[in-house]
Amino acid sequence: MSKFKITLAAAASAVALLAATGAHAEIVIATAGPMTGPYATFGEQMKMGAEMAVKDINAKGGVLGEKLVLEIGDDACDPKQAVAVANQFVNKGVKLVAGHFCSGSSIPASAVYNEEGIVQISPASTNPQLTEQGFKGVFRTCGRDDQQGLVAGEFIANNFKDKKIAIVHDKQSYSKGLADETQKALAALGITPTVTETVTPGEKDYSALVTKLKQAGVEVLYYGGYHTEAGLIVRQMREQGMNTQLISGDALVSDEFWSITGEAGAGTLMTFSPDPAKNPTAKPVVEAFEAIGYKPEGYTLYTYGAIQAWAIAAEKAGSADFEKVTAALNDGEFDTVLGTFGFDDKGDVTSPGYVFYKWENGTYKELASN
Repeated sequence: MSKFKITLAAAASAVALLAATGAHAEIVIATAGPMTGPYATFGEQMKMGAEMAVKDINAKGGVLGEKLVLEIGDDACDPKQAVAVANQFVNKGVKLVAGHFCSGSSIPASAVYNEEGIVQISPASTNPQLTEQGFKGVFRTCGRDDQQGLVAGEFIANNFKDKKIAIVHDKQSYSKGLADETQKALAALGITPTVTETVTPGEKDYSALVTKLKQAGVEVLYYGGYHTEAGLIVRQMREQGMNTQLISGDALVSDEFWSITGEAGAGTLMTFSPDPAKNPTAKPVVEAFEAIGYKPEGYTLYTYGAIQAWAIAAEKAGSADFEKVTAALNDGEFDTVLGTFGFDDKGDVTSPGYVFYKWENGTYKELASN
């Protein structure tokens, strides 16, 4: 009987030891974006990228010998919900947030992460303000609207200089930032839009805008906003007999755009970073996605790359500590599915660039040249 008691005591001690050390056996990271709502397609891209990254990293031994555990946060691209998600991550001891998607979510959430010492690497938020705040733990693997807007403005000037141009956005942080930067680039090239207008996101009928554009004889519409509204607008333009060229930004990188437009979306132009799936380092990851029947479009690989970069930095730092990982992210270069890149002193990625893509036959392909 005494032997049995000793065995129980020993077991209890072992359980106590495991409980004491278990908190350090895993590292919690997270991704956050619109898992529900009209932009949920992008949330899915981020979730799939994050899950695959965690799976692959854990298969190679994890980070610092510890397994990564992934938390998923749904902000629905709502600023208040994003802050609530950020606080939930704080309570769960998250070390990295690969998110958020919408700039309007990333910017307020970044204040929470900065205060609580959590590294944030957004794969998708392009508004310059995100990294202009001076928060040392905030990074992004995508480019900025002032880069994207410059490329868009120069493209429009080179190809549509004598056309009547409209600039429209939906008033959200990402959308307004992109439209403003494009208009600024056009102004620097001596081009003034014929029409500037705003719309309300989430509506189903944009015929009032379309009628205004038609009456003004607009031949090129630059739209700052997301694929849902852009798809409806171009479809309704075609229904009113307009052949106006739609040009937009990186929030059209979803097959859902074509699901909304059908053939009405043919010829739509958009800016996005060079396709990361073409990088040789991305090939095995792309093949792994294809093996499970998933196309890693849009921000899938940008989320994967954000987690990769953090994991490499943590290994280099020998710690998941905020200060040490942040220093490593600032100082290093990272070989990822996105290629080799680093971050500048603001936290912006050093080599994203932007190129033009064209929608045809249900998919988008990079133009051979601008």
